[in-house]
Amino acid sequence: MLKPTKKEFNRDNLLNQGVALLRGQGYHGTGLQEILDAVNVPKGSFYNYFGSKEDFGAEVIQHYTDPFIALLTDHLERSDADALGAIRRYFDELIVELEKDEFKGGCLLGNLMGEIGDTSEVCRKSLQSAVRRYQDVLQSGLAKAQQQGTVRSDKSPEMMADLLVNTWQGALLRMKIERSSAPIKQCCQDLLDDFFKP
Repeated sequence: MLKPTKKEFNRDNLLNQGVALLRGQGYHGTGLQEILDAVNVPKGSFYNYFGSKEDFGAEVIQHYTDPFIALLTDHLERSDADALGAIRRYFDELIVELEKDEFKGGCLLGNLMGEIGDTSEVCRKSLQSAVRRYQDVLQSGLAKAQQQGTVRSDKSPEMMADLLVNTWQGALLRMKIERSSAPIKQCCQDLLDDFFKP
């Protein structure tokens, strides 16, 4: 594997720092200087990597989403015979991580949807793309589970993936104000262990 160039390394560090700060402080609560200082990149250099703060935010959204898609895909690929179980294990792992973080931060996508989803067209499109990519993987897993007979067939995989994403996002917001994993656990139980079953 080729060693990343300094530019690629700096860009990746900026995106990682962007995920951490935007998740914890929000888009408007995070200044570019704060991000640059955290990774020791001079202010003038920021525009060698990103055209604007909005462009940066849009790329942070994709950077944040990629590992979740990779993890879900890996679960589905490793559990050929039990797609529903793979989806359940994936969400169980997320719940454990959220509990370890003591429910702080929540989901960057949900946070930014509420904060800038209707004020930044660049970020809105990136959020839309991230959610669609995520839904596509869930949809393919639910379709596989239908073929395996573990998920009801009177609802489309697309409808169920939409419902799961929408309910999960709402449950994450409730989790933050309740400081409890009860809402996200209920989401998974009600959908994966009940409503989606044949």
